[in-house]
Formats: sequence, C-alpha cells, structure tokens
Amino acid sequence: MATIAASAPQSSMRRVALTALAGTSIEWFDFFLYATAAALVFPTVFFAKDMPPFVSLIASFSTFAVGFLARPIGGIVFGHFGDRLGRKKALVTALMMMGVATTLIGCLPPYSAIGAVAPALLVVLRFVQGLAVGGQWGGAMLLVTENAPPGKRGFYGAFAQAGAPVGLILANLAFLTVTASVSQEEFMAWGWRIPFIASIALIALSLYVQLRLEDTPAFRELQARLQEARASSSDSGVEQMITRRSPVLEALATYPKQIALAAGAFLGVQVTFYILITFVIAYASNPSGLGLPRTTLLTAVLISSVVQIPALFIASIYSDRHGRRGIYMLGALLLGVWGFILFPLVDTGSFLLITLAVCVGQVIIGMMYGPQAAFLAEMFSTQVRYSGASLGYQLGAILGGGMAPIIATVILAAYGSTVGISIYIAIACALTLLSVFLLEENHQRNLQDP
Repeated sequence: MATIAASAPQSSMRRVALTALAGTSIEWFDFFLYATAAALVFPTVFFAKDMPPFVSLIASFSTFAVGFLARPIGGIVFGHFGDRLGRKKALVTALMMMGVATTLIGCLPPYSAIGAVAPALLVVLRFVQGLAVGGQWGGAMLLVTENAPPGKRGFYGAFAQAGAPVGLILANLAFLTVTASVSQEEFMAWGWRIPFIASIALIALSLYVQLRLEDTPAFRELQARLQEARASSSDSGVEQMITRRSPVLEALATYPKQIALAAGAFLGVQVTFYILITFVIAYASNPSGLGLPRTTLLTAVLISSVVQIPALFIASIYSDRHGRRGIYMLGALLLGVWGFILFPLVDTGSFLLITLAVCVGQVIIGMMYGPQAAFLAEMFSTQVRYSGASLGYQLGAILGGGMAPIIATVILAAYGSTVGISIYIAIACALTLLSVFLLEENHQRNLQDP
C-alpha cells in the first residue's frame, strides 16, 4: 500500500498554518462584524423606529442567533463533503459562501426603504453566514492539525483558532476606523456598510486555497486505502467502513459520547466569549445604563483580543507537552470564578477596569480555545473526523454562544442585576469542566490511524 507522508515539510507547514490563519481570520471577521452591528446598528437600521429599544435589541440579537442555528447544519453538510471529497474543497466552498453573504449584508436596504423585507433578508443572509462558519472551522482546523507533526498539533491548531481573535480585532478596527472617519449620522446611514462590502476579499483567498494547497496527508492516506480496496477487493472491510453510510451518521453512531461531551466542553467558552464581545458592549453603551461611548467599549474588546492571541498559543504549546485536558479544565474553573468579577469592574465605568475585565476573560478563554482544535481532532478517526469534530464544536456554539446575548439581556431585564448573568456563566463553565473531565486524553494519538 502506498503511504502518504505523515506530515507536511516545515516550509509547507508554515504556508498551511498562515493560510488557515488568514482564512479563519477573514471568516470570523465577517461573522463578528455582524455581532458588533447587531449591538450597535441593526436595532435602528433594520427594525421599526417605533419599537421600544429593549425590544429592538432583542430582535437584533435574535437575528444574530440565527447564525448559530445554522452552524450545526453547516457542520453536518460540510462535514459530509469534507469527509467524502476532501478538507480543502469543503473549506473553499465555505469561504466563498461567507464572502458573498457578508458582502450582500452590506448592500441591504434599511427598514425605512423596504419595510419588513429588510429584516427578513437579513435573517436569510445571517443563516448563510452560519452555514459557512459551521463548515469552515472543520476544514481549517483539519488542514493544520492533520498536516502537523504529532508533537506540534496543538501549536499549529492554534493558528486556526487564532483566527477568531484576529477576526474580532479586524472587525472592531473596521468599525472604529469608520466611526472616526464619518459623523454619527453618516455612520448609521452608510458608514457601517463599508466593512461588510470589503469582505469580498474572502472570495480571492478561497481561490488561493483552491489553487495552491494540497489536501491533508491523513485524508489522502484514507483515499489511497479506499482506492486500493476497490482495485484489489482485498480490503473490502475498509471500503464498507468508509462508504456504508453518511460520515455524519457514522460519527453519530460511533462517537455519540465524544460529540456530546465536545459540545459540553465548548459551552463555557462560547457563553462567556459572546457575553464579553456582544452583550457587554450593548449593556455598557445603553443610554439608560452606563451610557459609555461606543468607541470606548470597542477599544476594550480590541485590546482584549490582542492579549488573547499569545495566551492561546502558550496554552496550546503547553497542551502539546502535558496534554489538553488539564489546561482546559483549569480554564473552565477560572472562567467560572471570573464571571462574578467581570460585571463589578464593568460597572465602574472606568476604561482601564473595563479593559482589565474583558482582557482577563479573554486570556482565560484562550486557555481552552487554543488547544481545542487538536483536542477535538484527536477524538475521531480519519473517515469521520470532519463530521464528528464539526458537530461537537457547532452544537456547543448553538447551545452556548447563539443564545448567550439574548439570555443575558433577559436576565438583566427580569432581575435588574448582573449577578444572574454571572451565575449563568458559572453554570456553563461547570458543565464544561465536567465534560472535559469525562473525555479521554489523546494528545499522543496518530491522526493517520484508521
């Protein structure tokens, strides 16, 4: 049997890692543009002006949540084709979809021009964004982890993960730049559209991936084994194992525990992350609350994202040497505690203390999010790895991140206090801690094993 190289050469590995970083950065840039706009722009642009501010904010956050509802569907669809046709093809398609959908959001007419059709079209395009991000993560993550040397999977996997904070930095810089360049009236009228329309650059990157990168050694090894089985009929069990049903169904049948626990392991990360980058902005900028300037809060989130990048790489390198579970569980424990410190610091109204509150939260999140790519990849066999990892990741996203801003807003409205939100964060982190405890440590696993 032909054997595929175990990992990419170092120069090629750097190119793969940087391409994965660029792809996930722009993809998350598009996704986070929506998160920021949902808090600051969409409540007044895409909904009736006579709606109470609280209701329009909930409506805007609900369209934000639609993207999370689509993410597991994207994980299923792209997981199927990623396991059958290759990691690269699925990733390229997801990048193209995101670029087109985000650009079109920037071209949508407001509610004042087309009425209820405006939020309806916004929901459709947000759904497409969700499908795309549900598919791209698995492709980008496997592109680096399946190419990486066994002892550096955490480190190289962190390049795919770093796309999230880099994308958030780019999204906030885009809004800060536009805000500083135009008046408030111009920003609300057309300025906010510029970063969305600029996302057309993602289409160019997807073409680069298609033309310049090969698929991963693990997937090519799988394809070679299947071709030999078909040619010789001497390894029919391999062919039956690979082709008997959808990779998604195969993953659900073979790894139900791992998928469920992978979703649980992501809860604390997602709940806290989207409270930090979305709800805190809306909460602290509300004129009836703290009434802080939008630029102050966007700057705090931007700084926190910069700080998170080295944190997630350090955690990933540590996980390569000592395992994924220990650093992940420590992060869940610390984050659950930090939730009770977060809002008292935000309530001071001090830029420095708000920045400290969000930065520490982002650093702790990095302790979990950095090693996560390698951690999830190591749970599944090659023939269902795209499907299994994507399902676990995206189910955790919809249960955690998609509803977090809405739940936090409802808790605040119901009780008039942020203590309930801190309890919500603590519960999510406790479930994450339990889930990771119940998972196995596989950081020394050979990803090319069938």
